[in-house]
Amino acid sequence: MGENTEKNRYSDAELLEFKAIIMEKLRIAKEELLALTKTLSGGNANGTDDTAGTYKTLEDGSATLEKEQTNQLAARQKKFIDNLEAALVRIENKTYGICRETGKLIQKERLKAVPHTTLSIEAKNKQY
Repeated sequence: MGENTEKNRYSDAELLEFKAIIMEKLRIAKEELLALTKTLSGGNANGTDDTAGTYKTLEDGSATLEKEQTNQLAARQKKFIDNLEAALVRIENKTYGICRETGKLIQKERLKAVPHTTLSIEAKNKQY
């Protein structure tokens, strides 16, 4: 094999390395999602009693806003988990780390920072 030929895919050893990074990110993401889900299902955990009516309505408003933000966070977290799981499938298929626009290998540094990406920096920059 000529040394000057550009690699068109990552080696199995490199793929294993990426898989470890993704598995760890998945574990953390799932824990965070679980915590968010608990917050959402737990209702108001502050244990505020009905002491003053006016404060209650103010609290309800902020609680609703908080719930919406938590819902958005949970949805974003779910999407992140889906993307990470899709990346694991690409590792199994040995297509991981290949830019879907240019067909070239995505830089290792970028993959370590954003392990679920399917775009190289050059392809991402073209989008804007």
